[in-house]
Amino acid sequence: MIKLIVGLKGTGKTKTLIADVNKASEESKGCVVCIEFGRKLNYEIKPQARLIDALESGIDSAAALYGFVCGICAGNYDVTDIFIDSALKACNGDTVAEFEKFMLSIEEAIDSKINIVIPASIEESALPESLKKFL
Repeated sequence: MIKLIVGLKGTGKTKTLIADVNKASEESKGCVVCIEFGRKLNYEIKPQARLIDALESGIDSAAALYGFVCGICAGNYDVTDIFIDSALKACNGDTVAEFEKFMLSIEEAIDSKINIVIPASIEESALPESLKKFL
């Protein structure tokens, strides 16, 4: 299942993400992964979740983020939840069209048993029609 949280900066997307990550890390019988852009969630995310900095991992495009997420799933059979904070930043300013391509590719590639939550700083009205099913 993929869940997209949209809204402009300051609307509480990251707070929602933090609450969801911490809840999942308490309830999951597998691995919970949170990908962040820069080290800003160190003190909010419980240590049971694996916190990965996209900057340190060299993620600079939507294609790199897609490959990174697929690699996490391929290398860890027990991943139950993936959270990607600041997905548009992690894509290094790629267009909304590239973000749309990323989302649709992830939907095809990732096992439906894995929960994926992605906040994105974009207005719901600017969201492509194909991505509204993830809201």
